[in-house]
Amino acid sequence: MHKPLFIRATIAAAISAHTLLVCQEASAQQDKQLDPVVVSASRTEQKRFDAAASIDAVQVDPLRTPSPLVNMSELLSGSPGIQIRERQNYAQDLQLSVRGFGTRSTFGVRGVRILVDGIPATMPDGQGWTATAPLHSVRRIEVLRGPVAQLYGNAAGGVVNIFTADPPLSTAESYASASLGAGSYDQRQAGFTLARGSDGFGGLLDVFHYRTDGYREHSAAERTQINGKLKWAPSPATTVTALVNVLDQPLSQDPLGLNHAQFEQDPRQVAPVALTFDTRKTIEQRQAGIVVDHRIDRSNTLHARAYTGVRKVMQTLAFSGSAANSAGGVVDLDNDFRGMGLHWAHAAQLNGMPLNWTLGVEADELEQERRGFVNNNGTAGALRRDETDTARNIDVFGQVDWMFAAQWKGTAGLRASRVRLGVDDRYITAASPNDSGSVSYRNISPVLGLVWFADEDLNIYGNLGRGFETPTINESAYRPGGTGSNLGLQPARSLQGEIGLKWKRDNHVLDLAVFHARSRDEIAQLATENGRSIFQNVDKVQRRGIEAGWRMNDAAFSTQLAYTLLDARFREAFTSGSGGVIAAGNRLPGAPMHSLFAQLEYRPAAGLTTALEMRAESKAYADDLNSDASPGYAVFNLRAAQEFRAGQGTWMLFARLDNVFDRNYAGSVIVNDGNRRFFEPAAGRRLFVGLRARL
Repeated sequence: MHKPLFIRATIAAAISAHTLLVCQEASAQQDKQLDPVVVSASRTEQKRFDAAASIDAVQVDPLRTPSPLVNMSELLSGSPGIQIRERQNYAQDLQLSVRGFGTRSTFGVRGVRILVDGIPATMPDGQGWTATAPLHSVRRIEVLRGPVAQLYGNAAGGVVNIFTADPPLSTAESYASASLGAGSYDQRQAGFTLARGSDGFGGLLDVFHYRTDGYREHSAAERTQINGKLKWAPSPATTVTALVNVLDQPLSQDPLGLNHAQFEQDPRQVAPVALTFDTRKTIEQRQAGIVVDHRIDRSNTLHARAYTGVRKVMQTLAFSGSAANSAGGVVDLDNDFRGMGLHWAHAAQLNGMPLNWTLGVEADELEQERRGFVNNNGTAGALRRDETDTARNIDVFGQVDWMFAAQWKGTAGLRASRVRLGVDDRYITAASPNDSGSVSYRNISPVLGLVWFADEDLNIYGNLGRGFETPTINESAYRPGGTGSNLGLQPARSLQGEIGLKWKRDNHVLDLAVFHARSRDEIAQLATENGRSIFQNVDKVQRRGIEAGWRMNDAAFSTQLAYTLLDARFREAFTSGSGGVIAAGNRLPGAPMHSLFAQLEYRPAAGLTTALEMRAESKAYADDLNSDASPGYAVFNLRAAQEFRAGQGTWMLFARLDNVFDRNYAGSVIVNDGNRRFFEPAAGRRLFVGLRARL
């Protein structure tokens, strides 16, 4: 059927159908938002309110969420403690940090672990991505912050744990859904989901396509995602889930950042060098995994996973890379990754009080074939780099919690990690000596916690833990002078503490946490030479602050507030090869001190939802010298959605207007950019309209 005919038929059906609100579904959704079930804090199911940790759970209904569901930043703005910025640059992924961990990343995600259905989207060296998460399949996103996150291993400044929809296991639960959307800057989106089950076996297929010309010149992108699940329940005690995930991103132009003058003059412009070298990236990723859950008896359960995948990346950078000792201006990466994990959960009693523990082991591996070529104005030329990089980890962990008194519970955990990075260099010349080598890092991360269940409506908790973060393969690739790998770079080690409370009454939920973290051997940029970023370790980095979140739901109104105060600083002076001395007291770049999200939602009639959103941030410094900063801003968004029934389906028509007042602000900063092109402008006023149906 042609799209115009389909749209006309849909509108006709909508006009002729009576408007209906399914009150029971709406009420259930509100209850889940106020007190959802989480697993990230203890690896076993519990109410979020009872978890002795700073954790949020965002419930996602792909039918009713009034957003394009293209970027994770659409869903996590309401969680305090997390900064997630949409760069308007699909070549570089989102910029994600938790309590100031991860701010140094100029592409992808570092310092924060990401999991999708229990499968890591973070590699053994700590490099991760958000774009692989199939948001049209997602049902819940958990954000774990603070010391307890250290039990997830390397680079766990925080954990983002993503759960997609399970297939139905009976014919009665089978369904199909579809979506269409269009918006400013020639955004186009279409997708469908098929889910069917019968007699304990079910399957789900979700396909989603998105394209845009981009807000800025030279920022077009196209992406197709496929998420598949097969679930089998051979017995009431056992489930087996097979997972397939595909990301195909054949086009993602990179407009680069702008310097401050360019940003103020025209935020939609592109750095001229981006056009000269046709900066862009293509990504192909294929991943498959299997997850088995088995309940041995009432007290013991086993969880096992195994996965494998490939990821191919071709990127054209903004320089030629023709120098004899350069790594090249065109990057070609072929990644093969795999891993497995097993953990055992046991529930018992000690002195008549609940005692639960979890023991586990995880092993992951990455093999990366990396080649670099001269960039001849957008086409690959002579070879400048050819090597195999490897990253492997093996971790064992344990966690125990004991309700040692009627209102008190203690928790303790330990994770022992071994991470090995290796380089096998095959491009050896007089100007580019052999960079081969390897290094191993070992770490033990202990965590202690205590929670006081003061009454049914109030919990007060505290946690203390140690964590570590290894350099990624990219960060350890070069030492000053370009004479070999920087294998002397040490992992950052942190000591983190937090005290928090959770309060709920009627339709209100309040969360408050105070946190403090000190790091030594923090990984910081030293210099950039011939397109190669060189890193060093610095001591005495401090991150401290306050997080506050409040939610209220009633029949017609719901409100939400999320505030973060983050004071992230270098507490000891150090030398930067490109900028002189970094003074003690300088703020970490990319970490605004104040962040606020507010939302007021009003449901004036059956099935109709309207909302006003506001997001504000204070200025964020762009480099270690604090020589430039993105200005603070406040932006407002409007959205409306109408749910109705027509024929055999439930439909939702929604529209959102973002950046209502067309504010010019930096969506993100490229920290320590050697050309001072720090600023990636956010989009101006933009409209998106979507239609979804579920049968």
